[in-house]
Amino acid sequence: MCDETTGETSALLSHAAMQETTAKEPFLAVLRELAQAYHAFSAYSAAHVRQMGLTPAQFDVIATLGNTQGMPLSQLAQKTLITKGTLTGIIDRLEGKGLVRREVPAGDRRSFRAVLTAEGELLFSRAFPDHIAFLRRAFADAGEGDLEQVRRTLRRLRGRFQE
Repeated sequence: MCDETTGETSALLSHAAMQETTAKEPFLAVLRELAQAYHAFSAYSAAHVRQMGLTPAQFDVIATLGNTQGMPLSQLAQKTLITKGTLTGIIDRLEGKGLVRREVPAGDRRSFRAVLTAEGELLFSRAFPDHIAFLRRAFADAGEGDLEQVRRTLRRLRGRFQE
């Protein structure tokens, strides 16, 4: 029977059906754990990045451009996994903060390179090592062998989706 106001029985049936499907398809439990691990990492990392006055996407751009001579938007999009349309807005906001500038390369006036300003380089030189140290704490008790095993497993899993 179903409580029409709360839908509790339907939810229980859905949960039971999900458990039954997961028992028949064990990879679903792996995918769920992978997604939950990514969401937990994102929340953990984002909380620290926001303390720096940046969004996670802005930090990703700063970290990617750090220690480079800049790069075309298409390359930056590829390295950060941010779509070019979204990246344009992020670059606009970082430019407004004085952290990034656009440079038009000689010979190709149709495109531009995103380059960190001196202030952006300074932020990168402080924020990137600080964030690495912050993330290191989450892995403090993980041995190198364990980390390498997880890395290899994730690489194989990625490869299965890219076939």
